[in-house]
Amino acid sequence: MKNNSVEFIMSGRRQRRRRWILVTALLAVLAFILSCTMLLLGNTIYPVQDVIRSLSGEQIKGVSFAVNTIRLPRMLAGLFAGFAFGIGGHIFQTMLRNPLANPNVIGITSGSSAAAVFCILILHTSNTVVSIVSVIAGLATVIVIYLLSKGKTFSIGRLILVGIGIQAMLDAFISYLLLKGAQQDIPAAIRWLSGSLNGSQMHELPPLVLTVFICTPIVFVLGKHLSLLELGEQSATTLGVNTDRARILLIVSSVCMIALATATTGPIAFVAFLSGPIAKRLVGVGFSNMIPAGLVGVNLVLAADLIGQFAFEVRFPVGIITGILGAPYLIYLLIRMNRKGDL
Repeated sequence: MKNNSVEFIMSGRRQRRRRWILVTALLAVLAFILSCTMLLLGNTIYPVQDVIRSLSGEQIKGVSFAVNTIRLPRMLAGLFAGFAFGIGGHIFQTMLRNPLANPNVIGITSGSSAAAVFCILILHTSNTVVSIVSVIAGLATVIVIYLLSKGKTFSIGRLILVGIGIQAMLDAFISYLLLKGAQQDIPAAIRWLSGSLNGSQMHELPPLVLTVFICTPIVFVLGKHLSLLELGEQSATTLGVNTDRARILLIVSSVCMIALATATTGPIAFVAFLSGPIAKRLVGVGFSNMIPAGLVGVNLVLAADLIGQFAFEVRFPVGIITGILGAPYLIYLLIRMNRKGDL
């Protein structure tokens, strides 16, 4: 009887592992297909062999400029920003045990956005400075939210409420800047706030790429602690987790990725909000959904950008398309949580 129970448990674990591997592989293949599609499609559709030759360094009239200067930076920005938003959103939702606790809702992206808009409209700084200030502002925002919500004991509900309040204040500040900013600078700020891959350039991407490559292994190693934090503060402490240290490392790593992604592409709406739940629904439970959530974020951003470019007569920024996809889910989630009494 005991052997049968052990075998049943091990069989279930093997099935869950196979499902995780299959879903993750399919998400990676889909991301690769979407990435290739972004390099091939545009005002002019170039042959595959010409695109490959151009990427390998060969100069081909018309193709090299379109692919290497316009399409490749756009694709890489969407890929790394989507991955950063997906992982960052999953970390916050899992760690705080609430699907509403994502960077878009609790004010973290608003902190980076407010700083970026201030740099664009008031200081007229370079994109490099905008990126640096956005990261600092994102970290400062999460520190303020964490300190205000901590009190005698850490409270998830208090953190979400404080974050929503901070977000409302920062959004009001952004609106004020848009009213006071010079007319010639406002289109750039609006385009950035809507979340867009337009105008992405290769020299702007290294900070985001480097941050993703540094922070992803950190949060992956801390994935075990993240799963324990999902059980609750007391349970995680009982199991030997230094909750404050683990939470700080996870928050700093995810905020760095989210802030740099926001600085590079603007606050692409709902990607951080949708990636984790979609990944959990596809993969199931039993294994970390961190990498699948990042891949879901990649696919959401790349697919939404292709839809925004080619599905309508007018081209829309990627943030508008993801907003259209995410808003109904937010309403559904609020209704479901209200029925359960979680609100």
